[in-house]
Amino acid sequence: MIRAGTLIVILAIVAALAGPVLWPYDSSSQELARRLEAPSLAHPLGLDELGRDILARLLQGARISLLVGITVVSVSSTAGMLFGSIAGYFGGRIDDVISRVIDILMAFPGILLAIALVAVLGPSLVNVVIALSIIGWVGYARLVRGQALRAREFEFVQAARASGASAARIVVRHILPTAIPAVVIQATLGMAGAIIAEAALSFLGLGVQPPTPSWGTMLDAGRAHLFDAPHLTIFPGLAIATLVLGFNFLGDGLRDRVDPKTVR
Repeated sequence: MIRAGTLIVILAIVAALAGPVLWPYDSSSQELARRLEAPSLAHPLGLDELGRDILARLLQGARISLLVGITVVSVSSTAGMLFGSIAGYFGGRIDDVISRVIDILMAFPGILLAIALVAVLGPSLVNVVIALSIIGWVGYARLVRGQALRAREFEFVQAARASGASAARIVVRHILPTAIPAVVIQATLGMAGAIIAEAALSFLGLGVQPPTPSWGTMLDAGRAHLFDAPHLTIFPGLAIATLVLGFNFLGDGLRDRVDPKTVR
């Protein structure tokens, strides 16, 4: 499973980085006379409603999906590790305040909260990242808080505290390293969630705005041609499903490797 997930993710990254450069067609070049043309040797995935090469747009859209996923996961995991470690290590009122914020944010369905935030901020790629990061950090914070509550009772942490080490040093040098494996697994699965969320927001018109290609906007544009040109929706849908499946495989495989008690 981990090999399949790793292979899919690597191929997606290579395609996103090198594909738009190596593929001879531009994602914005139009051939209106050939609009909705079915897949052929010249255009393996066909042309869209404006005569643009679908493969070129998928490769360009892969950059958007990976960029959003990496940015959201980086911001969310960093904030989550910070607040989670503070809440778990210090406890008391600090833990109560942070835990209540986490509970409030987790009480709302994530995608609905993201839609509300983007609707307020305005549709754009930057605002999608901001909205997904605001709702994404709570999962990491809850995970790291639990790890910190357990790790602060370890003997080496108690010894560091007795030796006069500062709280910041204890958290950074002793608490956070115990949470890194779990955070990495959560981040891998979080990539899949961020990619789906970005596609959903773009599908609703709240994410990446045309003419910039996004898998979500490609699905939205293809809805009007489900019967006369189904390739407009089939290939973007397959791209989303494959990449999300790859990250899920990778995350599940890493979890099996980290936790030997997991039933394989």
